[in-house]
Amino acid sequence: MNIWIIGCGDIGRRVSSLYEKHEHQVIHGIVRSEISKLACEQADIKAIRINLDKPYHLPKEQLKNANIFYFAPPPSTGKTDPRLESFLSWVEAQPNRIILISTTGVYGDSQGEWIDENTPPKPEADRAHRRLSAEQSLQSWAKKHNKEYMILRVPGIYAEDRLPLSRLKRGLAVVNENEAGWTNRIHADDLAQACKAAMHSEQSNQIINITDGNPSSMTDYFNQVADYAKLPRPPHISMAEAEVTLSEGMISYLKESRRIRNEKMHNILAITLKYPTLESAFKTQS
Repeated sequence: MNIWIIGCGDIGRRVSSLYEKHEHQVIHGIVRSEISKLACEQADIKAIRINLDKPYHLPKEQLKNANIFYFAPPPSTGKTDPRLESFLSWVEAQPNRIILISTTGVYGDSQGEWIDENTPPKPEADRAHRRLSAEQSLQSWAKKHNKEYMILRVPGIYAEDRLPLSRLKRGLAVVNENEAGWTNRIHADDLAQACKAAMHSEQSNQIINITDGNPSSMTDYFNQVADYAKLPRPPHISMAEAEVTLSEGMISYLKESRRIRNEKMHNILAITLKYPTLESAFKTQS
């Protein structure tokens, strides 16, 4: 297989590790920084440094019949993703299938109700608008060129080396448990196996929520991380206090509450989660 990982960071390297290395399969990664390039090379990924916001210096034919994992984030401003639009315009009809990581943030606030892939998107934050724009760009590209895609809507990602320890050490506050909304998450290793399963699924052109199916509040999450890391639990404050003291980005997360079903993930991708709950992850890693 001709595999390319665009935006080959932590998740890309985890995906790569799931493939057996042999002479007929080479995984290429496109990265932006020299640090990422070195990390890829240490993981036996042939990495190329490219700024996706500028003209590419890469022979397009190298992506002919490629299977692409597109993990590069949108730009940090605006409500569209010109980065992905430019990439799709450049590759034209070369790839076979593209797997795109999006966000469950496209659903907006459901006031804690359970939702699934049939729930219409209603993004509120600009970052969610950008991700929905990326989804729509990929769907338009696939329709135009009669190609395959899978869109994976992902909530908060965690792993042993992706925990908010710095925030806990600084003693930053969280909202009182009784005012905190529902949040969802997925372990980085389970996301990686979902990405691989989506690439090799007999089905295509699907939107799938990738979550462990066991939501809790962000406050509960920080408390459990603190207990696991043997750090003091963060101080709790009211939502009114949070709106004055916490960052705008954190407030936008706190004001969205949703519980996300994952039946479609299990039915289509047929994966068994290594970490179906936060407790199971911390128990394994302790």
